[in-house]
Amino acid sequence: MTTQHSAESTHQQTASTAIPRVALVGVHGFGERHLANLARLEQAGVLELVAVADPNPPQPGSLSGSVAVFPDLDGLLAAQPGVDVVIIATPIQTHAPLAIAALSAGMDVFVEKPPVASLAQFEQVLDTAREKGRLVQVGFQSLGSHALPAIGDAVAAGEIGTVLGISASGQWLRTNAYFQRSRWAGKRSLDGVDVVDGVATNALAHAVATGLHLAGARTLDDVASVETDLYRANQTESDDTSVLRVRTALGTTLLCALTLCAPEQLDPTVTVHGTLGDITLSYTRDEVLITTPDGERRETYVRTDLLENLLDARATGAPLLCALQDTGAFTAVLEAIRTSPAPAPIDAEYISWEGEGGDAHPVVRGISDLLARAVKAQATFAELGVPWARALPPTRTLTLDGRPVADYQDGSHIRAVSSPRPYLHPVRTLAGTVVTDHQPLDHVWHLGVGVALQDVDGVNFWGGRTYTREAGQYVWRPDHGSIVSTGTTAARTEAGEGHAGRLQETLSWNGPHGAPILGEERTWAWSGVAPSVWRLSLDFALSPAGGTPVSLGSPGSNGRFEGGYGGFFWRLPQCGDAAVWTPAGSGESQTHGSVTRWLAWSGKFDGGPATLVFVAPEDCTDPWFVRVDGYPGVGQSLAWDAPVMARPDSPVRRRITVFVADGILSTTDIEELIKQQGDPS
Repeated sequence: MTTQHSAESTHQQTASTAIPRVALVGVHGFGERHLANLARLEQAGVLELVAVADPNPPQPGSLSGSVAVFPDLDGLLAAQPGVDVVIIATPIQTHAPLAIAALSAGMDVFVEKPPVASLAQFEQVLDTAREKGRLVQVGFQSLGSHALPAIGDAVAAGEIGTVLGISASGQWLRTNAYFQRSRWAGKRSLDGVDVVDGVATNALAHAVATGLHLAGARTLDDVASVETDLYRANQTESDDTSVLRVRTALGTTLLCALTLCAPEQLDPTVTVHGTLGDITLSYTRDEVLITTPDGERRETYVRTDLLENLLDARATGAPLLCALQDTGAFTAVLEAIRTSPAPAPIDAEYISWEGEGGDAHPVVRGISDLLARAVKAQATFAELGVPWARALPPTRTLTLDGRPVADYQDGSHIRAVSSPRPYLHPVRTLAGTVVTDHQPLDHVWHLGVGVALQDVDGVNFWGGRTYTREAGQYVWRPDHGSIVSTGTTAARTEAGEGHAGRLQETLSWNGPHGAPILGEERTWAWSGVAPSVWRLSLDFALSPAGGTPVSLGSPGSNGRFEGGYGGFFWRLPQCGDAAVWTPAGSGESQTHGSVTRWLAWSGKFDGGPATLVFVAPEDCTDPWFVRVDGYPGVGQSLAWDAPVMARPDSPVRRRITVFVADGILSTTDIEELIKQQGDPS
């Protein structure tokens, strides 16, 4: 910032009081918008357009006769037409060398986004600007919006509570003609020179830059890390469907979920997510939507033109709204994309093409919901397990006769407010049908199969909002814990129709600041039962980490009627013809809260029909927690309507067995299966 202020002071002392003389390099494409803006400002007497440069000259009569036309910037500089400001609206790979040339000639620069194609170029241009004492404004026009300081004021005033994170979401469509318009379009490099075109660095770069601004990340030092997950549906080098996760030096997370392969073009948005509501900016319209429990409020703001701001900075020393050094954070994102592996192609079975010829464009199946899930979970496509995304290797895979039946995830990729913890997903039938879900849009803290509780001495190990008796509702609190493995042993033995496996582990349930609250001994066991059935068993024991008892509770134990979830939980994916039943009744109304030996769920899943049979020990009195209509899930309620105490000399122990079967089983099939297997618990 010191360097920029010094440059501005120099301009206050030396800038001529005469009307600034401006040159435009690149008159086609986005350069045409600059020509229109220059005409507006020239008519207002703010500036004088004296020269343009482009190897493809503008149409005769489109410029005043006094405007000199050159084939390139070199020719313009050699003619010395007395230019004060150069606007650069040329292909990405030419931005840095042209900016350096103009700065070296003593001119201030307005350069279109992205300002450079690499971190090295950023530093070279910045060094030249400092050496010459010149100004460089970058054309992220959204950063001139008066909505940005208004949003900052609203956040500072606590209108949406504590900030949970920031997201940038963009759903655009781009046709074949878009990528055929120039040699550099859709390229990561051209003739050995970096271009770094792409959805995040060019087409929807404003979404990234605006998100960074609202996250308080301007300079390189403001960015702690950048994670990229890049894909393409087009036959290009560059990414067109990507997720970026940026963590700032202050700990804020910005999740950018962007595509050029949407079914329709929507206004891109940047949202600040808070514990009491959200603030969403539609930056192309400068419209702000504030959503809180009190309702919605919309406001539209004006925008300061960035070229006018540059001219004002030259004349008065006013701060630049988008100075080059304040795009350091954006350059850190661009550099991460530039150095990432090439975007992975999306398999054709997940793409449909609409239109013909130059108007044809790809649509990634279900992309709108996927972007929404990514934003809500602060997760990449790979972490969500999207079928066309890169596969993230699980911590381990449970197999039977060489067939994978479940993947064990350690939960390390899960966002903090979803209470990171180990879980199984995907769990499959022997035929390969997936019967679990994780991080679904309706509850992104639901994680496959595992153990979770919402109230452990006031700490949330379930994720999401916490139900409190005092509030009488769910509220966001900084109370999220995490469960981590502290030791694992695995053994395999022969059993029946196939191999059997056993995974024994010790786990630590740690509070928000890392202090252990509970210790857990957990055992997973799995074995083949029949050609189309296998068995999964879970045994766990919870003990206080210290010498005092620990209370294990649920929303139900805190006053929510029939909201006693917590303990074992199995999140299912959406399925057709879902049926749930016990020996005593069927449907959610008759099974939820019931205490029976077993509960069954059947349905038509994506991979085919399947049945899950949940079997409790003979002496178990824990009610079943069942959801069908709102979302598909089954749990065994450890603390239905009252807390359970884990004591140093008396751990809380639970066990459950689940039969995973291909096809639809009947009650008779289930009773026979349990009888043949003996007491599965």
